[in-house]
Amino acid sequence: MMLKELFPFEYAESVFAIDYKKLYAKGYRGVIFDIDNTLVHHGEGSTPEVDELFKEIHAAGLKTLLLSNNEKSRVEMFIKNIDTLYICDADKPSPKGYLKAVKKLGLKKSQCVCVGDQIFTDILGANRAGLASILVKFIQMPDEMRIGVRRYAEYGLLWAWRRIPTLRHRIGDIYNEGAGNFWSRDILFCNISPFTYAISETKEKLKRYLHDFMGHDKFSVIRTKKKLKNLVSEHSNTLIKKGKGIDPVLQENKAVNIALACSKIDGMVIRPGEVFSFWRTVGSITEKKGYKSGRIIADNKLTPGLGGGLCNLGNTIHLLVLHSPLEVVEFHSHSDALAPDGDKRVPFSSGTSVCYNYIDYRFRNNTDQDVQLCLWCEDGKLRGELRSKKPFPYTYEIVEEDHHFSKEDGVFYRISKIYKVTKDKATGKVVDKVLVRDNHSEVMFDYDLIPKELIR
Repeated sequence: MMLKELFPFEYAESVFAIDYKKLYAKGYRGVIFDIDNTLVHHGEGSTPEVDELFKEIHAAGLKTLLLSNNEKSRVEMFIKNIDTLYICDADKPSPKGYLKAVKKLGLKKSQCVCVGDQIFTDILGANRAGLASILVKFIQMPDEMRIGVRRYAEYGLLWAWRRIPTLRHRIGDIYNEGAGNFWSRDILFCNISPFTYAISETKEKLKRYLHDFMGHDKFSVIRTKKKLKNLVSEHSNTLIKKGKGIDPVLQENKAVNIALACSKIDGMVIRPGEVFSFWRTVGSITEKKGYKSGRIIADNKLTPGLGGGLCNLGNTIHLLVLHSPLEVVEFHSHSDALAPDGDKRVPFSSGTSVCYNYIDYRFRNNTDQDVQLCLWCEDGKLRGELRSKKPFPYTYEIVEEDHHFSKEDGVFYRISKIYKVTKDKATGKVVDKVLVRDNHSEVMFDYDLIPKELIR
């Protein structure tokens, strides 16, 4: 069945079918492209036709940027004959890469449009970032029989659009007057109803199960009450937060949720080569297990949700791991500007996102000895320790640079660069400095509480 038969409203058959001059006339000044199966078939280099297309787009007055989940070598191979900006390892559909792309283009979100071939990656990511988007037909080779589970899921979604007229009427095309995003936020498949949201969430969970089943990672499963001898790092934070707009009941519930999850993790030993998974250790979140409604972030808003507060626990684990030689293999971020800073700014005081089971936090023990996670609640605080059998030869610290706030399209963001600095324990000499987060976090608290001297 042809895609065009399933898609009952205007879309671009390919990147060559888009009228870029009309985009410019509508006020757009930047085009953010996916690469694989959007511009060329997966893994292929650019073609003379694509090279010429970019020249025509630039001649129309539009800037371009490639936003890809691929590594740097793949992107650089593609742009040998193309003069364009790019961002690799974008982690789509996370909105972070899209917002970074807008900033790199030097434009406003309203001036940028994203072009991609995947609804659940390219279009969803653009939607989350508040950007306009154009879906194009993915490039399939004539002899290519398999198209993948995700493609069939997208076909199913487009089939539903054809058969639900009330949904079709709510879709705006960015070429038309007065329209918003091509894939409007309020009619994204997962947001149509609780039922369609459940379908989307189940799909992501099944993908995670399949990925782990087919993968080669060995996960940590052994816990012991006896603590390993050496303390590598430690961290604690107050469980119950108070202040303007903070619901005390949700805070109390958060403390209950964190205590339950801690009971599943405390004492976990991660052997050399093993991977720690937050969700494989904690398990599913249900009322039957005692979890309550706490504060979560949904659709860029703070709202009640079952198991709320576990991101706080995930963030504590992340801080312990960053102050060690362990390797973070999966990390998802949300805003770390959930509340005003205290007297002193603490980088990564929040900002780690977890959601059962497809938004996980994972790290690998790449050392030659066992390490142990110890987490518990005591005296109104969440306390965490990372321990090992013997000391490591280095110390680690988190350093934040160029910390400030900026207003973009009426919304304030916390902006900074956060580094992990490794020092030789014997000499104190810096042996490594790695950027761990290019911070661009939407401020979720009262703008009046932002320090005026930090606004740029």
